[in-house]
Amino acid sequence: MQLKRVVITGLGMVTSLGNDMTTTWHNLLLGKSGAEEITHFDATKFKTHFACEVKNLDMSSLLDIKELRRYDRYIHYAIKSAEEAIQDANIKIEQEDLLRCGVIYGSGMGGVNTLDVNIGNFGASDGTPRYSPFFIPMIITNMAAGLLAIRYGFKGVNFATTSACSSSAHAIANACYQIRMGLADIILTGGAEAAIECSGIGGFNALHALSTRNDSPQTACRPFSASRDGFVLGEGAGTLVLEEYEHAIARGAHIYAEIVGIGLTADAYHLTASDPKGIGAKNAMQLAIKEANISLEQVDYINTHGTSTPIGDLAEVQAIQTLFGKHAYNINLTSSKSMTGHMLGATGAIEAIISVLSMKHSMVTPTINHEEGDEDPNIDYKLNFTFNQAQARNIQYAMSNNFGFGGHNASLLFKKL
Repeated sequence: MQLKRVVITGLGMVTSLGNDMTTTWHNLLLGKSGAEEITHFDATKFKTHFACEVKNLDMSSLLDIKELRRYDRYIHYAIKSAEEAIQDANIKIEQEDLLRCGVIYGSGMGGVNTLDVNIGNFGASDGTPRYSPFFIPMIITNMAAGLLAIRYGFKGVNFATTSACSSSAHAIANACYQIRMGLADIILTGGAEAAIECSGIGGFNALHALSTRNDSPQTACRPFSASRDGFVLGEGAGTLVLEEYEHAIARGAHIYAEIVGIGLTADAYHLTASDPKGIGAKNAMQLAIKEANISLEQVDYINTHGTSTPIGDLAEVQAIQTLFGKHAYNINLTSSKSMTGHMLGATGAIEAIISVLSMKHSMVTPTINHEEGDEDPNIDYKLNFTFNQAQARNIQYAMSNNFGFGGHNASLLFKKL
């Protein structure tokens, strides 16, 4: 059968750098960090006291008082970014066949705040179970997908993806597959996360995964630098409107980019660590390029997973060098996590959006916090990591990489139209 083409017609973001796409993009270009002292709870007894929190988000125009109480914070973020994406795509919902409109949405951890609050209330009580009647629907990772479908009346495909830090990249991939097969016209996709809570910080601290640079939160996330000591936890949501190409053309939609390649693999290696040789990552990128039917030399830009962990960063660099060879030195590499923090299940969507905006504006956002002389002897610094300053670049093909605990690898390849 003839596969359909899939394009991106709407974008929306909520991050620690801004509660909309425009503000976030502006601050990314400036190289700002969203890291500050944690305000969601008292983190002073934890090893890490800071994170990239969403700031001053007002949901009162989108949710009534009951909904505000009944929905976990990760759902708030999903709704806010989805509303922006729908408006950006200029979708006239009343004119669409709603059976051909769906939602596929990712989250790695779901309603962490709800979980912490309810378990905390039970532990502080006399032992009598006291749980919210909305406890279960507030914590499960599929509820963002369900509530977005309810909000817009989308009655087509609807499910959630959970694959740790690759969750929303897998959501985008699955949405693309549905449209390619002719099963949908429009799919709202992306991911949301809100894990900056006691259990989130405590759990990642116990894994020794987080930076503990409490004296300088905004310089703590430093991907590919020798002094990197772990990632900075972030939160927020990213939403994309994916659409069948002919459907988008027929309604006169603005098209940001086309999804031309998807590579999904597994490391089959370790519970939390990346394969140190980056074999799974290389395979994912290679599959995406093969599907797009382009040469390695046509890739201009890679938004790396780049978490600022000692093993993960090195493994990804090795994967890129092994796959691209000499052309690796011609690619702009960047880690937006240096500014947004690691948004876990939302990171794939956010970084896909940043990749698309980089193509649109011919600008590569920087990898901040690299200091002169701060070089890992195992990393080749002749590669262009786009350190500290945004760079102008005409980008025709952009790749976004995400790798999750459990060895879940996803590479998405976008083409400028």
